[in-house]
Amino acid sequence: MSFMLALGETEIPDGDPISIWMGTGAALAMALLLLLLAVAVMRRPPGVIKSTMEEKANEDVKADFQVFDVGMKVYAYAAFDQTYHVADVIERKTDGGETSYYVHYVDYNKRLDEWVPAEKVQQYTSGVAPPSHCRSPGVVGPVGTGGELLTPGSDRKLTRNLKRRYDEIHHVPKAVEELNPIDQTLEKEHEEKTKVKNIQVIEMGRWEVDTWYYSPYPDEYARESKLYICQFCLKYMKKKKTLLRHRAKCTLRHPPGDEIYRHQKGVCGTAQERPLSIFEVDGKKNKVYCQNLCLIAKLFLDHKTLYYDVDPFLFYILTEYDEQGYHIVGYFSKEKHSSEDYNLACILTLPPYQRKGYGRFLIAFSYELSKKEGRVGTPERPLSDLGQVSFRSYWTRVLLDILKEHRGNLSIKDLSTMTAIRSDDVVSTLQSLNLIKYWKGQYIISVTPKIIEEHLKNMSSQPYPEIDPATLHWTPLVNRKQ
Repeated sequence: MSFMLALGETEIPDGDPISIWMGTGAALAMALLLLLLAVAVMRRPPGVIKSTMEEKANEDVKADFQVFDVGMKVYAYAAFDQTYHVADVIERKTDGGETSYYVHYVDYNKRLDEWVPAEKVQQYTSGVAPPSHCRSPGVVGPVGTGGELLTPGSDRKLTRNLKRRYDEIHHVPKAVEELNPIDQTLEKEHEEKTKVKNIQVIEMGRWEVDTWYYSPYPDEYARESKLYICQFCLKYMKKKKTLLRHRAKCTLRHPPGDEIYRHQKGVCGTAQERPLSIFEVDGKKNKVYCQNLCLIAKLFLDHKTLYYDVDPFLFYILTEYDEQGYHIVGYFSKEKHSSEDYNLACILTLPPYQRKGYGRFLIAFSYELSKKEGRVGTPERPLSDLGQVSFRSYWTRVLLDILKEHRGNLSIKDLSTMTAIRSDDVVSTLQSLNLIKYWKGQYIISVTPKIIEEHLKNMSSQPYPEIDPATLHWTPLVNRKQ
């Protein structure tokens, strides 16, 4: 007996009919299965096939990623200049199968610390150059981290000169090893508590701002990467829709205190600039508002500790005015009663308003209050590097302007009385300019018009609002009726 298979010309030899039938059936089933698979592949969209292949490739690549432990040094791809830098691993997390590392870039300000996905972290080898520069499309630098110096999306690397300029502008603090032993201990405790930035972004008014540092928000809010903040009452929320509902009910349109100063001309005296106002807010009378303000400030000040105990402080809130209300620009706080002649405890200009002269304006205003009190003042110590540079710049400009205009002899005490700047601050500033000599137990100011002009030429020409004392309506606390 012989059979011919319809699938081809193969002749099946004589044999057991049952065995022959089963062999033929298996062949038919296999052929049918292959045909169905071919049809399925043909019907599948090309994008799906490509996506599946990419997912498989990504899984293979992820499987090859080296795992780095906390404390290890690595090369990490930085968002601020799209370049690999040496970094320390501060924290590691895995979410949905995706591993990322929270890193601190060695020799860079802590505000640049960030989460980096595992595929952008590579093994560090001492003495070996980091991976070659590789642009990553769509990666932009964080708001407020020096966009003027390093334009997001540009190919500019942070060279030694650029880094020096960056450090000058952003006042990178000293290393822990450079501090005295007591400060080293406090600094290490502080670093351990605040090592990982919790809130990544805040939305406040028309601004969305990348944060710089850890802030002690309540746990349920600290777990959110983004917070929504009412620009008038400073209440913080987790959801955009909650903020929108809150806006419809919030009636506050200015800080909850007394307006003590109004500057109609704005920064440059042009019609386009918004008027400025300063409000005095009592920490005891408006505790929640002031605590919320301190939480915001901590996002941009590494060493600010004031949060719960706001009762002993007055807060001076600088605002810009438009038809919607008074928008907070920055502030400084001041002890109600200071035995050390402190006229300022903490100062902050919010990142969207920085480099516009507002910091100098707030410092100058603190000294105007000291003049009203009939006493000299000085900022609370210790000063941060940012505070030291800001105040030194202010003291320098004020003293040079007086020395330029004044004819005749001036003593340190004269300068202190005229400016309300404490004598030791006057001395240290003049010493930094080489304008003072110590002779026979006393300081002698030694200047010439030419030297003063040279120093003034080196000063920033950045416009800033000048304070008009006539528009300051304020009574020192000791003179107020209780």
